[in-house]
Amino acid sequence: MESVKQYYDNYGIKEWKRLIKNPYTQLEFDTTLYFLRKYLPKRGLILDAGCGPGRYAVTLAKMNYNLVLFDLSPKQLKIARKKIKENKIEKKVKAIIEGSIVDLSNFKDNTFDAVLCTGGPLSHVIKYSKREKAVSELIRVAKKNAPIFISVIGRLGVLKHELTRNQQEIENYPHVVEKILKMGSYDGKIDFTQAHFFTIKELKKLLNNKVKILEIIGLEGLAALHEKAIIKLYKNHPKAWKTWWKIHLETCTIPSVAETSEHIMVICKKR
Repeated sequence: MESVKQYYDNYGIKEWKRLIKNPYTQLEFDTTLYFLRKYLPKRGLILDAGCGPGRYAVTLAKMNYNLVLFDLSPKQLKIARKKIKENKIEKKVKAIIEGSIVDLSNFKDNTFDAVLCTGGPLSHVIKYSKREKAVSELIRVAKKNAPIFISVIGRLGVLKHELTRNQQEIENYPHVVEKILKMGSYDGKIDFTQAHFFTIKELKKLLNNKVKILEIIGLEGLAALHEKAIIKLYKNHPKAWKTWWKIHLETCTIPSVAETSEHIMVICKKR
């Protein structure tokens, strides 16, 4: 986990900007918020596990939720503290804690009215046994019937990324691409950082009847890897963009669409 921590420490403010960099990257953010609004209770205490610089936390605090922020990276938490102060939401943030989602021992059982693990923190837990532990911890700290939101990086979305944006890696490092295909594993030695890329099947297996799955969403949906087209549509055709947003929301939960998205979110409820 040390290399992941270092990566996000170095990534710094870019993570705050990532989700609103352009209309395409904002699809992940806006789609996540749409489903948060759909399933969150009207009020309560939310754990934002893997909160990064607090992009979702700031938005949720402004919606009058109370939050606990939790992240592996001290640099990201430093940015989160700054953003919380800038947005004058200090009273809504009850704690900011550094740690790994594999160990939520800071929190008692059945503490939170909702649990978020968005942006892909679970994809940075490399060992399967530790991913099992992380999921168990996220469930443990949620109250009964509380919604749990977990987003991961999709394996097929990564392979599409290799084809459309990184063909040189396919040519120079075929063993790396093969390992992603067969195992979902990436050692982080070429680009990005250590990660595990998910299929929906293994995501469901990891949850293993511990929760009731409510929905599985492809956060970029049909638009996955079509960045230029989405930016053009948004900027040049606002009326068409509104139509596309409706199409996106109606199709992003289709299993084949979710499977090929860059980011996949599962929404479940603690039994």
